Amino acid sequence: MTESWCAKMFTLDELQTYLKDSNSDFEIIAHETPIISTQDAAKYFDIEKAAPTLILQTEQGLIAFIVSSQRGRIDFKALGEELGYSKVKMADKSKVLEVIGYHPGAVPFIGHGLPCIFDNRLLVLDYIYGGSGDELHTLKIAPSDVTRLNNVIKFID
Repeated sequence: MTESWCAKMFTLDELQTYLKDSNSDFEIIAHETPIISTQDAAKYFDIEKAAPTLILQTEQGLIAFIVSSQRGRIDFKALGEELGYSKVKMADKSKVLEVIGYHPGAVPFIGHGLPCIFDNRLLVLDYIYGGSGDELHTLKIAPSDVTRLNNVIKFID
């Protein structure tokens, strides 16, 4: 593969094929209901390794923020200053769906096609758990594969 990041909305089967073809270290975990809370997530994986993909709105457009669930509250003003944006906030749900085709809460690690900010705290973990693009499936993947297959514009501490 010549492209190091992907800008395509995947079905679950396409994601699995893409990750296999990219020699990624991953597993797709099925669950009967969407994961809404940490209590739900704890039934399927170590929640200390959870990493939601948040979609942020900046004055230059949307960006994905793959963040450790251990980070706690995010200071959007400080994040904006660190990234060189005058405004950073959570993107509107309808805007996320319109621009990337995924519902918030089901945004995948791979395939959203947005520039990406990656939380360095995740790099020390063997695997991270997050979106697959399908709310009934969670992607378990090595964090190095997530950074390799995305257009990471900034790593934050």
